[in-house]
Amino acid sequence: MPVRIHNFLGRLGWNARKYLPGLASESYLKLQFVSRRKLQKDYIEYFMTAKEVPQPLVVNLETINRCNSTCEFCTANKNAEKRPYMRMEEELFYSIIDQLADWGYKGHLTMYGNNEPLLDTRIMEFHKYAREKLPDAFIFMSTNGLLLTIDKVKEVVPYVNQLVINNYSMEMKLYDNIQEIYEYVKANPDEFKDVDVLIQMRYLKEVLTNRAGSAPNKPATDKVIKETCLMPYTDMWIMPNGKLGICCCDNLEVTDLADLHEVPLKEGWNSKKYQMLRKAIRTGRQNYPFCKNCDFIDAGLRMDAVDDVLKNSGTMHGARQSMFRK
Repeated sequence: MPVRIHNFLGRLGWNARKYLPGLASESYLKLQFVSRRKLQKDYIEYFMTAKEVPQPLVVNLETINRCNSTCEFCTANKNAEKRPYMRMEEELFYSIIDQLADWGYKGHLTMYGNNEPLLDTRIMEFHKYAREKLPDAFIFMSTNGLLLTIDKVKEVVPYVNQLVINNYSMEMKLYDNIQEIYEYVKANPDEFKDVDVLIQMRYLKEVLTNRAGSAPNKPATDKVIKETCLMPYTDMWIMPNGKLGICCCDNLEVTDLADLHEVPLKEGWNSKKYQMLRKAIRTGRQNYPFCKNCDFIDAGLRMDAVDDVLKNSGTMHGARQSMFRK
């Protein structure tokens, strides 16, 4: 089926996120940290001992740093935005895609960060170019769906492997335009046989992680998080100003691991600042100031990609039974 609706733990999960937000957040995070610990350690050791620095598993390429939603867990929401407006230069965007192509990149690529990609009027053309240059990459668009129409869905489908629509709402129901899209895709499966359309039911006021202290509805405490984090090893986080940030938790764009105006993409991914970060995080977040109080946990797609890399490299034996596949 080319379209599906996902609601974590159904009505029970929704009510927990709505009525017991703190408990739901902490319980989920504890489960994730415990269940992923060994896999994270295995991948970090694989990465750090590789003869050549492995490619990122996910390239997050934010082309505009604005959003039109009001999600209370994110400083990118239009009521909390503090970043100076920035739109990526077209020359830089095309250069990044060209460099990924020259690198033979076949991982995940999304033109999304702490933003709503459809606010960039160039986004469809950008997706078209990325697909032409990176035919074997897994390209996905993640959107809050507020600007989405059937025509826009049909326009982007030829260029993506997956369309993720996050339906952020106060009640457990689809917005009218997203309901219309769902019914259209369901009624016309042949049009969407080559793409996975995933609609995620999201509570607008849910509490997630503290995102290194940037989350408006969950400020970081002085508690030191001694778990490690995969993001410095799996995700290339490219901000509209061309700098490589540490991860999505840098909502205010204060980290700077490399500047793609000054160094090639591949060189930036293995910059001295990146090397210092990875060595520090290798044994725990407490070793890096930006991360030491951050309780963010990686998304499921990264864990699946990590699992695949380790199995193909012979680092792990046997298939992992993932709890986090979408």
